[in-house]
Amino acid sequence: MLTRIIYKVAFRKRVRQIARYATHTGELQQEQLSFLLKRGSHTAFGRAHGLTPDISYDDFSKKVPLHTYDEIKPWIERMLRGERNILWPGLCRWFAKSSGTTSDKSKFIPVTADALHRTHYRGGTDVVAIYMSLNPQSRMMSGKGLILGGSSAPTPLAPGLDIRVGDLSACLIQNVNPLVNAIRTPSKEIALMDEWEAKLKALTEATKDVNVTSLSGVPSWMMGLIKAVLAEKGADNLTEVWPNLEVFFHGGIAFTPYREQYKKLIPSDKMHYLETYNASEGFFGIQSSFDDAALQLIIDNKIFYEFIPMDEFSDDTCSMHAIPLSDIEIGKNYAMVITTPGLWRYIVGDTIRFTQKNPYKFFITGRTKAFINAFGEELMVSNADEALSKTCSALNCEVAEYTAAPTFASDGKKAHHSWIIEFEKTPEDLEKFADMLDANLQKVNSDYEAKRYKGIFLDRLELTAAPPQTFNQWLKQKGKLGGQHKIPRLSNSRTYYEELIKIIEK
Repeated sequence: MLTRIIYKVAFRKRVRQIARYATHTGELQQEQLSFLLKRGSHTAFGRAHGLTPDISYDDFSKKVPLHTYDEIKPWIERMLRGERNILWPGLCRWFAKSSGTTSDKSKFIPVTADALHRTHYRGGTDVVAIYMSLNPQSRMMSGKGLILGGSSAPTPLAPGLDIRVGDLSACLIQNVNPLVNAIRTPSKEIALMDEWEAKLKALTEATKDVNVTSLSGVPSWMMGLIKAVLAEKGADNLTEVWPNLEVFFHGGIAFTPYREQYKKLIPSDKMHYLETYNASEGFFGIQSSFDDAALQLIIDNKIFYEFIPMDEFSDDTCSMHAIPLSDIEIGKNYAMVITTPGLWRYIVGDTIRFTQKNPYKFFITGRTKAFINAFGEELMVSNADEALSKTCSALNCEVAEYTAAPTFASDGKKAHHSWIIEFEKTPEDLEKFADMLDANLQKVNSDYEAKRYKGIFLDRLELTAAPPQTFNQWLKQKGKLGGQHKIPRLSNSRTYYEELIKIIEK
């Protein structure tokens, strides 16, 4: 009863607004661009590019070039030093730290006050609104939401200004409305701890006896906490610990490799799973149906979208052309470009494929640099996840983590893909698993199938089974254990692969 009252008071209006996505896409996106131009025209970036509140989209796309992080970095560095009115009006006090580029270990994405409240928190509200509209019997508000967080630290570039950098989750938790803290767990102090192993112990102790009704976080890191809680409580599954748990809002990495593990650990027909797409750069999408895994694009939270066809993508931003949302084609892979309260025509680095229009729904297919195309096979992360899922289902096994890279022809051996897989449940026959995975990759990717034809160009993939905790050891070596960092799934470079092999061979 309480949950339904809260829904009617706080969320029903928003659900009706989201329903307008099906009929008012162009109007809503124009409103976002107008807002961004109006505010952005008063910044150093806006003046340097001749932005005015009333310019058309065509003029905007001509005046403002496409930006990679390296290209927009000089403006961000000025903000990190405490300069005001650079990419957005005012002083930016928070920067989300994420994986770096070819020239930097880390990227620092400005999380301005408008981005924080009008984009990220708005998206979080939308997740709850959509879920409660899908599940009228929900009693989520009768318990606590368990939210995994990261950590933050002051930037040394602006002493005395309290400008902080850290995981996006830390930015969100530090600034959230105090009322939200009343319905979430663990405490802010535990959620923001920076050392993962100590944090895991504190998280387990703080949440094991709480009435947890919802989970929010990255599937791999949440899995680590769930296993720790089960071990501490001596329970076989999570329904014994948190009997009122009903939903997991997950994001950050694909859920496909973890789905079966979660079903076993939470054997309840009342459990729901909704994917979210909340990156450091903005809140972009929410799964809006239990029956359709595609994400619905959020088009009215101060983000203006453009897209670069992946068959035209290159390292030269000047040679690429982006199109507005209205011009996308169903079934085609695109690199996403965003303009937000703090970023201008920024290439996010994610690739997506739309499944429908009005409302626009899509799948995340990978990263602009996280794929293998060493031999023209164009293998995307979504292909790898799907093939792994099919293989594990057929052979009754489970994958915990994986990565893959190309191996080039040498010493009489043909080129092939080299995989490292850490299994949660190891298959009885690894060679049979490798055969079936290779066959399934051919089924889901015609380019890989063509290169594998009769083994003329590519040989069957090579598989190395990693001992438990191998990927966590790799993250620890990198100083990335915890903080919800992601495992690199696919790469044209062999760097990650070879680093992991060294750990395995020790």
